[in-house]
Amino acid sequence: MDRPIVAIMYDFDKTLCTKDMQDYGFIPSLNMQPSDFWRKANDFGTAQEMDGVLAYLYTMIEEGKRQNIPVTRESLVNHGRGIELYKGVREWFDRINLYGAIQGVQVEHYVISSGLREIIEGSGIADKFTKIFACEFYYDETGAALWPKTAVNYTNKTQFVYRINKGVLDISNDVDLNRSMPDDSKRVPFTNMIYIGDGLSDVPCMKMMKAYGGCAIAVYQENNKSKVEELLLRDRVDFIFPADYSEDSQLNRTMHNLIKKIAIADELTKENARQLKSIQS
Repeated sequence: MDRPIVAIMYDFDKTLCTKDMQDYGFIPSLNMQPSDFWRKANDFGTAQEMDGVLAYLYTMIEEGKRQNIPVTRESLVNHGRGIELYKGVREWFDRINLYGAIQGVQVEHYVISSGLREIIEGSGIADKFTKIFACEFYYDETGAALWPKTAVNYTNKTQFVYRINKGVLDISNDVDLNRSMPDDSKRVPFTNMIYIGDGLSDVPCMKMMKAYGGCAIAVYQENNKSKVEELLLRDRVDFIFPADYSEDSQLNRTMHNLIKKIAIADELTKENARQLKSIQS
């Protein structure tokens, strides 16, 4: 019998790494300060009444052209190599997978981020994820970024939760995503989902978890602790923890308990089904 699947979904910026991923390598390569780049992108988006994520992707391409520093897949992947991950992140995935296997469940990890897929690919942990849902460019024949291929903003993040729920991971496949499907045939029940984020941009996914029986967790650095405390007070999340993924962390202990809870719930559901089948036969 197939093991139940536990899907752990992560934002990336300030959730797995310490700041916006563009700040490590890409923006410095333009000889700009992060604050200047983001101000320029946000001002442009506001002036054009444009989605903020599309505005920053446009600004990346245009600023690269202006400085004759083309944005390429190769350059973005290389910028990802300088990402600073939180304590314990690199070992986290294999450790949690092993604990899940001991409990009789299959753990899968997913990224749902408004950052760049290409930068994440250079981070050294991309192979730990079943799927990375993030912004991505389409490249021309010279390898230069030409157009946003995928844009993940704060609100449409929720569609990717539905994709994981139904097992429809190809983002070009909207037909199967929107097709009606009985709850018991969905690949990952909402009750088997855990979302980890760091702030307001994650609230739509966090609220979704709270509404459908999954779990929402906010992680923080000391300088933004008050913001995630507000999320807990407003019942947007179930737990808040320091952004520490090491083996002896509070986050690690709670993740063990959540996986154990899901495994036990699955066993109880199977026992109920066995008893009903026995009576009916």
